[in-house]
Amino acid sequence: MKYVDEFRRRDLAQGLARRIRAEAEPGRRYNLMEFCGGHTHAIFRYGVQDLMPDNVRFVHGPGCPVCVLPIGRIDNAIELAERHEVILCTYGDMMRVPASKRHSLIKAKASGADIRMVYSTQDALAIARKAPDRQVVFFAIGFETTTPPTAVAIKQAKGEGLENFSVFCNHVLTPAAIQHILESPEVRDTGKVSIDGFLGPSHVSSVIGSRPYEACAETFRRPVVIAGFEPLDVMQAALMLIRQLNEGRHEVENQYRRVVTREGNLKAQALVSEVLERRRSFEWRGLGRVPNSALKIKRSYAAFDAEARFEITPSDRQDVKGCQCPAILRGVKKPTDCKLFGTVCTPENPMGSCMVSSEGSCAAYWAYGRFRQADGAAARREAAA
Repeated sequence: MKYVDEFRRRDLAQGLARRIRAEAEPGRRYNLMEFCGGHTHAIFRYGVQDLMPDNVRFVHGPGCPVCVLPIGRIDNAIELAERHEVILCTYGDMMRVPASKRHSLIKAKASGADIRMVYSTQDALAIARKAPDRQVVFFAIGFETTTPPTAVAIKQAKGEGLENFSVFCNHVLTPAAIQHILESPEVRDTGKVSIDGFLGPSHVSSVIGSRPYEACAETFRRPVVIAGFEPLDVMQAALMLIRQLNEGRHEVENQYRRVVTREGNLKAQALVSEVLERRRSFEWRGLGRVPNSALKIKRSYAAFDAEARFEITPSDRQDVKGCQCPAILRGVKKPTDCKLFGTVCTPENPMGSCMVSSEGSCAAYWAYGRFRQADGAAARREAAA
């Protein structure tokens, strides 16, 4: 297939649905966690869950870096803008994420802080060049997908001698988070969350490849299938996971072969390794402190590290009382289990990161109205047969 619309063909989706129903064994359940919020949105936008038999269920995972960034780090970013009076540059998704005391970057901006939304690290560099008398800090977030551009910006700043530019680094790593989820008591001990296999991240894997998931699949005996973001990608990946589980296999397979290789983008990996290194631990919203799960700027580039340049107050603030984002990010609860969802928490008045982020689970439930349509699920499955 060459074009996007071919990955959304009704007849192919119906064929995959029939094969999944035929191969899913009636006597067992298949709980498949999608790590990426892009997969969650594809599942709800195209009704993929409705095409599955009743014993095949998607479990929503951490979703996106905006969702998993703890409140304390947002407090730190606001502190940089308000107390240190820097020009803080950030991606648009971060602007409305609630910090402590219902504060946010957009509210800080409205109160006079110089916070600017940018589309890339190059935008932040351009601002620094145009304002040599001001300190410019790029609020860097993202999984492995957006890490290489941050490394490029830091190298460029060093090469140009751009002394008024620095980065507040919050890049996190997906394989460590998957391992942490599988080691959690809710999965390992109590069985509160049942995970039989993973839909591996798409764009992340285009950078790091499929190799990093192999040790996790072998250690925890859970299959991983790297999946694209289109509905047929998700359905084919689900079928591949079901086949592995039926055969007692726990391997890493690559459904997204048109983009992802086993080795990944070696040039991007080398660039990141030159500029960044692993933190011993980092706090994830919903997961707590996860060992070796994030990156920091190397000492050789410390001049461009905002955490080294400015005094930043540690913060361990908690989420809004009643907000279930932490449990939703771990797959323990669904958005509809949260009493705030759809009442006081809406896209216009978000209480947590899962409703703010364009890839958050709560945003997906709200945007596609799936929580209103549960009664019609059986009818849609019958129509798809």
